[in-house]
Amino acid sequence: MIIGVPREIKDHEFRVGLVPAGVQTLTAVGHRVVVEAGAGAGSGIGDDQYRAAGAELVPEAAEVYDRAELIVKVKEPLAPEYPYLRPGLLLFTYLHLAPLPELTRVLLDRGVTAIAYETVALDDGFLPLLAPMSQVAGRLAIQVGAHYLEKEAGGRGVLLAGVPGVEPGRVVILGSGTVAVNAAEMAIGLGAETTIIGRNLPRLAELDSLFQGRLRTLAANPRHIAEAVCRADLVIGAVLVPGGRTPVLIDRELLARMLPGAVLVDVSIDQGGCAATSRPTTHADPVFTVDEVIHYGVANMPGAVPRTSTLALTNATLPYLRQLADRGVAAALEANPALARGLNVRAGTLTNREVAEAQGMPFAG
Repeated sequence: MIIGVPREIKDHEFRVGLVPAGVQTLTAVGHRVVVEAGAGAGSGIGDDQYRAAGAELVPEAAEVYDRAELIVKVKEPLAPEYPYLRPGLLLFTYLHLAPLPELTRVLLDRGVTAIAYETVALDDGFLPLLAPMSQVAGRLAIQVGAHYLEKEAGGRGVLLAGVPGVEPGRVVILGSGTVAVNAAEMAIGLGAETTIIGRNLPRLAELDSLFQGRLRTLAANPRHIAEAVCRADLVIGAVLVPGGRTPVLIDRELLARMLPGAVLVDVSIDQGGCAATSRPTTHADPVFTVDEVIHYGVANMPGAVPRTSTLALTNATLPYLRQLADRGVAAALEANPALARGLNVRAGTLTNREVAEAQGMPFAG
């Protein structure tokens, strides 16, 4: 199979879909890999490294898409890439389609088959291709939030760690999944008073045991959310409905009751965000303020640390990419139920129930 690796064009997106070690693995078993020149530069990977691993370098994205049977990316196609999409093309990337009806329609109209990293799911519900970037995003969320709490950045002027004789900052994390746990590890490591609010009580019990009393846990209900959010210096939105629209947990009325200069880092913005006032931002223009609350809504947070993120992502995606290349899409989906759950669009048909429900569109399983 011919596998294409284009350069990412999303704002400040420096990750790349495949590293040279992955190229070498694929070419060693007879596949061909076509890489757009400069695709790995943002992650510190030069064209010569791809050539040495067996890839063919081409100057333009159009040629990558034209020649490839399977495109492996990091982020969803943007408008300048839509003309490259065509019937029969297999797209393997993060899609987060629920809040993106225009992209969903483009994929359907152009007859693309698309497998979304974020909906590949094991039998127990674990999301193996979302997990590594969730780990990165969760850890970054505290780092970013701590920065914007500084007074010069517009925040409350609170040091999350506190100092002897002064109480630490308060961090509230909405959600109890991978993003939440990694955010909690960072916040607790800094010394912040840290609370996780989640719906899954057995999961909260696990986290209580894991953190050995250093983490407060609360069952998710409107009262608990409101009380915690209103006293927080930093709120992390880490809610996930796989494939679907994130529920809004912070409405405009609740936002207005938050502390002036508090920071909201809405990691769930890829799926619509957990606050009524959240909207996607970029690394170039990452924050905005509503009711004196700083909102950070960068939709590709791990792109800020592309070296780490690219390596972690390829570690996770390569086994699935290898199955698609070796078997072809139909046989690979039949052989691997986890991969089959990742199928969002197939040759003009929407195949993900959560995306269909979020957009009010017909669904075919």
